[in-house]
Amino acid sequence: MRVAILAAACGLFAALPASAQSYGLPPGPKLGEMEVKAYQKIPKTKVAVQLTSDTHLSRELRREVMQRLSRRGNEVGFSGGNVMRMDVSYFDFTDTGRSDYSTQGGQPSYAPPGSNPRMDLPSNQIRRRDGLSSPTSVPTLRITLTLYATDGGKVLWTASGSCGTQADKAQNAGEAIINRIFDNADKSQIGDVGCPL
Repeated sequence: MRVAILAAACGLFAALPASAQSYGLPPGPKLGEMEVKAYQKIPKTKVAVQLTSDTHLSRELRREVMQRLSRRGNEVGFSGGNVMRMDVSYFDFTDTGRSDYSTQGGQPSYAPPGSNPRMDLPSNQIRRRDGLSSPTSVPTLRITLTLYATDGGKVLWTASGSCGTQADKAQNAGEAIINRIFDNADKSQIGDVGCPL
């Protein structure tokens, strides 16, 4: 009986389309698209925008989010009120003929000249070691925003978008994603994010 149940469960999983099997990647819209899920409108209360990772790029893009929220009539800050978690991820798995793979530590490729230097971490090579090609053929910027209510932690609103972009254009791509998300933020929608060329 247990074997039959296990076989049926495996059969259902295998029948799922490849897009439903996320293979460890966070769920979200396709590259170049954005998605807003408005479980309710963004309340006109104070919103604290908190970063999941503190990088120069994420701080610059947080400033954009805070400006867009303040234009909507929200008081914004770093604490107090409802909490908007902001995740900014930039990853480049393209090898493009490099033999000296990127390493952890040092300045990221999108850091502008004159940025505060970072401490070097151990120089572990960042590359696929299984001989397979990279899962994405272009460097990718993904932004995910999640608004939580302070009383109970209920998710009120989420938005996510991504663009294929080179490191020196990542901030412009991030601003385009944020602008597209906040153009009509009170309505659930899926669409093109308008990535800059």
